[in-house]
Amino acid sequence: MSSFLSRRRVLATGAGAALGVGALGATGTPAAAASSAGSRSAGPAEETRTLDELYQAALAEGGKLVIYAGGDTDAQGNGVRAAFAARFPEIDLKIVMDYSKYHDVRVDNQFATDTLVPDVVQLQTLHDFTRWKGQGRLLHYKPAGFSKVYNALKDPQGAWTAVAVIGFSYMYNVAAVGADAPKSPLDLIDPKWKGRIASSYPHDDDAVLYLFKLYVDHYGWDWAAGFAAQDVQFARGSHTPRLAATSGQKALGVGGGGSLVAPSTAPVRWGVAEGHPFMAWGQRAAILKQGRNTTAAKLYLNWQLSTAQQQGVTNGWSIRTDITPAGGLKPVWEYPNANLDGFPRFMADRAQVERWKQTFALYFGEVKGDPTPGVLGLRPGA
Repeated sequence: MSSFLSRRRVLATGAGAALGVGALGATGTPAAAASSAGSRSAGPAEETRTLDELYQAALAEGGKLVIYAGGDTDAQGNGVRAAFAARFPEIDLKIVMDYSKYHDVRVDNQFATDTLVPDVVQLQTLHDFTRWKGQGRLLHYKPAGFSKVYNALKDPQGAWTAVAVIGFSYMYNVAAVGADAPKSPLDLIDPKWKGRIASSYPHDDDAVLYLFKLYVDHYGWDWAAGFAAQDVQFARGSHTPRLAATSGQKALGVGGGGSLVAPSTAPVRWGVAEGHPFMAWGQRAAILKQGRNTTAAKLYLNWQLSTAQQQGVTNGWSIRTDITPAGGLKPVWEYPNANLDGFPRFMADRAQVERWKQTFALYFGEVKGDPTPGVLGLRPGA
C-alpha cells in the first residue's frame, strides 16, 4: 500500500506526504562495498539517449503511457502527474493508484485474459518482480544512471529498478505531545497514550506488517499485547495515521511514511530512534514486455532515475550512490535499523507473511473498512 513519490529525514522531523517510490538494500553488508561500482552482470547496455530524444521517440510511438502504482489514494499520484506533464507535456500519462496487493493480481488476471493495460508497474509487492522476471514478463532495460543505483535496489539484468525509497515508522503531533514525545516505539505502549493513537492495520499492508514484526522481534510479544490494550484507532491505508496526527484527532500515529528532513515547523514529526527498528524499502518499477507503450515506459524510468528527480526526493534518501542525501542524512543503506535488506526477504516468504497477518488479527481484530483508493475493478486505466 505504500505511496508513490518520495519522502525525507531520519531522527524525528515532520511526517511526509504519502507519495513515495523505493525497495531493497543492505545495511553495512558486503553489498554496500560494491554499491557504487554498479552491476557488472549480463544484461542490456545502459541507455545513452537523452530525455529529449526519448521524449520524441515516445511521441512517435503514440505518446501514451499507463502506470499501475502502489498507493492509498488517487491524489498520491498528483505530484508525479504534474512533474511529468511539466517536463513532457505531450505525453498522455495515466497513473492508476491502488493497493499494490490488488494491482499485482489485477495484472496477473490481465495476463491470463490477454487484456493487459499498464506499461509500467511500480509496486510495494517486491516478490512479484522476482516472479514476473522468472515468467519472462518483464523487459530487461537499464535506464541512464542505472549503474549508479545502489546494487540491492536493482535487478542485475535490468528487469526492475527501485525508483525511490520509502520509510515507515511512528510519528507524533508536536503540540499534542509537548515534552512527552515518544523516544522510541517502546514508548507507544505507555498507558498515558491510551486512546490517543492512530495506526494503519498491520495485517492489511505488508510494509506495515513488517514494521510491526520488527517491533515484536525487538521488544517481544508483550509489546503487541500492550499495543492492543491502547484502544488504538486502526484504519486502512498507510496515510491514515499521518492524517489523524496532523488533524490533532490523535497524538500519535504508527505505520506510515514520513520525513526526517521536513521543516522544523511541521506539525507532525516522524520518529526514528538510534538502536530501535524502523523499516525502509525501494519501491520497484518495471516495464512489462506486453505493454503497448514501451518507449514511453523507458522515458518514465529514465526520468525517475535522473539526477534532477533523485535530488528532489522529499525524504532526502536517493536510490543513487552518487547523490548526497539531504539534511545531513547518511544513505539509507547505512542505517542498520532501517532493515533495508530484511523487507524483500520477508516479502518473498508468503507463508510467513500470512502467519504474521493472522497472528496480528488475533491481537488487533479483523481489518474493517473499504479500501481507500476505492474499488477499481479489473482493468482501470484502459
